[in-house]
Amino acid sequence: MRAIKRTIQVLWLPLIFAGLIWHFAWYAVHGPRVGSLAREAKAAEIETARITLAQAESERDAMERRVAGLRGDRIDRDQLDERARALLNMVGKNELVMPYGPNKRLY
Repeated sequence: MRAIKRTIQVLWLPLIFAGLIWHFAWYAVHGPRVGSLAREAKAAEIETARITLAQAESERDAMERRVAGLRGDRIDRDQLDERARALLNMVGKNELVMPYGPNKRLY
């Protein structure tokens, strides 16, 4: 009995520290905010956000180019004609109209 008590007295502190180390090591890998798995998930989320940003910037640049063609002293006649036809809902006699869905872009 004395040997068992002595073993328990000797091992209780190292077992507690080993448990704490295991606990923090597990959270270092699987933790919801600071774990390596969470870091990989955030990196994937950041990558999708960068792709979305690149798409939005390309759409913005395309719109800026179109608007620049309708400004000031150098009006692009084709864009002006296209906008006038779209706003007035008119086409020429010899033109063919091809409808497309609301979510599909022509350009």
